[in-house]
Amino acid sequence: MAFARRIIRAAGRRVAAGDDWELAEILSLRDEVEDAIAAGVAGLRAQGHSWAYIADGLGVTRQTAYERYSKRVAA
Repeated sequence: MAFARRIIRAAGRRVAAGDDWELAEILSLRDEVEDAIAAGVAGLRAQGHSWAYIADGLGVTRQTAYERYSKRVAA
């Protein structure tokens, strides 16, 4: 994860320095990260973890975690 963070920060610096194309690339990562989180949540649910447990890891309330991911997990 540290490597991914370094790459993303470097991409942000390139955009700040004038590499306009890199901005679109950074934005495209948003969906990939959200898909990875949803897959992680689905895996935790499949292992029997509660929404409260998952919410704690996400740093949100149980209700927020459920509302955000329950439909994605079921799909």
